[in-house]
Amino acid sequence: MAPTPPGKPVTRVHVVSDVHGNARDLARAGEGADALVCLGDLVLFLDYADHSRGIFPDLFGVENADRIVELRTARRFAEAREFQARLWADLDGDRPAVIEKAVRKQYAELFAAFPAPTYATYGNVDMPPLWREYARPGTTVLDGERVEIGGRVFGFVGGGLRTPMRTPYEISDEEYAAKIEAVGEVDVLCTHIPPEVPELVYDTVARRFERGSRALLDAIRRTRPKYALFGHVHQPLARRMRIGATECVNVGHFASTGRPWVLQW
Repeated sequence: MAPTPPGKPVTRVHVVSDVHGNARDLARAGEGADALVCLGDLVLFLDYADHSRGIFPDLFGVENADRIVELRTARRFAEAREFQARLWADLDGDRPAVIEKAVRKQYAELFAAFPAPTYATYGNVDMPPLWREYARPGTTVLDGERVEIGGRVFGFVGGGLRTPMRTPYEISDEEYAAKIEAVGEVDVLCTHIPPEVPELVYDTVARRFERGSRALLDAIRRTRPKYALFGHVHQPLARRMRIGATECVNVGHFASTGRPWVLQW
């Protein structure tokens, strides 16, 4: 990035995604920044690197977490759903209520860690109806909306597209495309999922292609934002690449790195 001319104020924005329960580092993520941007996935259902962490092992134990990761990694999604169904059938309590209670516990800690100002959108594992209860003054939640930060226009589109994983906030391609269209032309386009480019959607550890958005890719080519920022893919084949005039950046798996990506101008 070109150096700032002498005497010109610098705006510094820190960007995180895929927080997955890392409240400790989130509390420090805004230090030295004018604003924090969060691209979703606050909740930790299951840590694929450490199967002892998350809502799933808390409820069903590490051995069952090992098994569900094994099935999903092998793309045996029907077997994984059947296995989960058996576990839930043996658990006392209503499934949605049990999950919501666990998510609420995480959200209470994570939203308390957000600095002011924070601009945030949902990830595919988040539960949007709960966010309005936990977002404090200074935290602005946006989805299919725009906001100005330091003289630049940021657009936000949250959630993911439908997959066999059936995570909580997956929507249709048409609904997602409508939100992209609603954002329009911006300087910085912020989404949870990447554009549909093989190098950006392939996870080298999970060894699979995650779902990216064709509508997002088309919007990048058409509207030419300066930056397109996203997360979702934890270990991408390529962390950044240029599409025309746009620098596309996977801002990183914050749960494991604990470090925000820095944008300044």
